[in-house]
Amino acid sequence: MHKVANVLNALPKSAQPGARRALAEIRDAEDRDHALRAVDAFVTDYGAKWPKAVAKIVDDVEPLLAFFDFAAEHWIHLKTTNPIESTFANVRLRTKVTKGPGSRTAGLAMAFKLIEAAQDRWRAVNGPHLVALVRAGARFEKGVIVEREQQAQEAAA
Repeated sequence: MHKVANVLNALPKSAQPGARRALAEIRDAEDRDHALRAVDAFVTDYGAKWPKAVAKIVDDVEPLLAFFDFAAEHWIHLKTTNPIESTFANVRLRTKVTKGPGSRTAGLAMAFKLIEAAQDRWRAVNGPHLVALVRAGARFEKGVIVEREQQAQEAAA
């Protein structure tokens, strides 16, 4: 979301609706190959007139598409910053209302309790059984787990 806002800020208002659609095409691509083609289309469409906007995408294309290296079930969670922002929005709102926590200890305690209460409303992770595989270093291609070559060779023998 923040990257989209930064790119759109580098474009004139008249070009923003088309750029927003092009950026959504990159974000919502079915796999890395399609996303890279969408990036190339964005460069072709906007590169000549607005190189600064295009540079914001091209310079960070690998981190932007890093979510494709994980399980497809997790992509929806990885493509957004909303879980972080919505959690801390609650804390920020309460600290403003109370005009600050008073002390560091009180602030930490208040933030902890607010986040603890907010976790009841969090959306569950899609494919929770895959989290252990991700943590173990499993490799995914196009969102599907790839067997390690060594394991595949042992199975073939």
